[in-house]
Amino acid sequence: MRQDRVSALLADVPAGPLRPWPRHEVDAAVFATIAEALGAGERELLALWGEPGRVHMAIRMVGEMPCVISTAVVDGRFPSVGRWHPPAIRPERAIRDLFGYEPEGAPDIRPWLDHGAWDRSAPLGAAGPAVRRDPADYEMLPVIGEALHQIPVGPVHAGIIEPGHFRFTANGETVVRLEERLGYVHKGIDALTTDVPIARAAERVARLSGDSTVAASFAFARAVEAALGITAPPRAAAIRGVMAELERLANHFGDVGAICNDAAFAIVLAHCGIFRERILALSAAVFGHRLMMDTIVPGGVAANITAEAARMIVATLDALLPAFDEIVRLYEDTPSIQDRTCGTGHLAADLAVRFAAGGPVGRASARDFDARRDLAYPPYEGRAFDVPVFTAGDVDARIRVRIGEIAASATLIRALLGTMPEGPILAPVPEAVAPCEGIAVTEAFRGDLLVWVRLAAGGRVARCHVRDASWFQWPLLEAAIEGNIVADFPLCNKSFNCSYSGHDL
Repeated sequence: MRQDRVSALLADVPAGPLRPWPRHEVDAAVFATIAEALGAGERELLALWGEPGRVHMAIRMVGEMPCVISTAVVDGRFPSVGRWHPPAIRPERAIRDLFGYEPEGAPDIRPWLDHGAWDRSAPLGAAGPAVRRDPADYEMLPVIGEALHQIPVGPVHAGIIEPGHFRFTANGETVVRLEERLGYVHKGIDALTTDVPIARAAERVARLSGDSTVAASFAFARAVEAALGITAPPRAAAIRGVMAELERLANHFGDVGAICNDAAFAIVLAHCGIFRERILALSAAVFGHRLMMDTIVPGGVAANITAEAARMIVATLDALLPAFDEIVRLYEDTPSIQDRTCGTGHLAADLAVRFAAGGPVGRASARDFDARRDLAYPPYEGRAFDVPVFTAGDVDARIRVRIGEIAASATLIRALLGTMPEGPILAPVPEAVAPCEGIAVTEAFRGDLLVWVRLAAGGRVARCHVRDASWFQWPLLEAAIEGNIVADFPLCNKSFNCSYSGHDL
């Protein structure tokens, strides 16, 4: 282990009950020093969350196993991580809203999830009476300059999408600053997965963000299995991989079409909509649900892939991929669409690294990370597959990452089906005889998705936390739109395609 500040601080701190990563209990001073090291780039922040009496942060260094750092909340306070590391600011504000804990030294203590409509404050903490306030009473960050004007957009939008407020400050048509306000669809997932049976928690995690239901269920199942010290059967792991790649295909087809549509290139949307529908129909035929919801469960999977279903999957891929290649050539050979996507919505590589941006957002800005490879898990361990990475960091690069991943996912599906082991698809899930913890990361189509779970003796879920990739990508959209014209915001926004629901836990 490299003897940097974090390694030195943790060298003599025993690891707790978490599996497979170590979890270290530290005091406030050590927690603050590790936060400062995060800000200096010595580690990446994977997640930051709270529970009664404690705050946790998951961190990672390239080439090493991640770990979780925990500290006790003393007198309702804990050291701010956002003071040193901006990606922690929004999770910290969420902790403050949910538990009432004060992050000492925090640069931003405005409410985030609490919009003034709750019937009690700090619902997961002291849960005192709430003072209702106007949801529109929110202090946006100040912008000072000549000839600036503001454009409020949302939270209600023209299409059938979830709510989010975007406040543009512009000089003419050029965006000087964008500030987001989210949290309108907060669902209380932390509370809904507290003190419930494993099966009930699994259902709620699967519904965190419907387009990532496979990835979320996959991570939850692996976290429970890690806590209990069990593994899914090899055939189940392979089926999980097929499902995860089908979900990636459906969403990437949809995203490529939707991005081009926002640049008025509707023909790509029409074709990609058909491709996406073919994958959803295939998923329904094979797994009984278009989104494959509730099919990955702790211990394995609830549906098998028959020989006939495997042939159907391969035949669908054989039909779709050549047709998609034609659409890609059309995109590449049309100057008008290239003029809209190339150079638009540039995200600097250093920001992608600082926020540990995953998925197409990070890989389009040179951050070469994929949880399937870099935090390898079955069925990806030992498998070679392409991880497309680009350096331009613009809308075009984010499209090209998706195009490359579509080809890679199709290749992976064929390989998984071609080497599908025989055997059972579900292993028994024992009851926990003592409290235990597990953590897992899967690669969703947006990027890495993390689930941490603590099981109580007897097998109920005592606590659970889910972190969608959107938490660290939404702030980067604010950076990517700066210097672009207002009319290009839909294009930039769709190229990120962050989840409102996955963020508003």
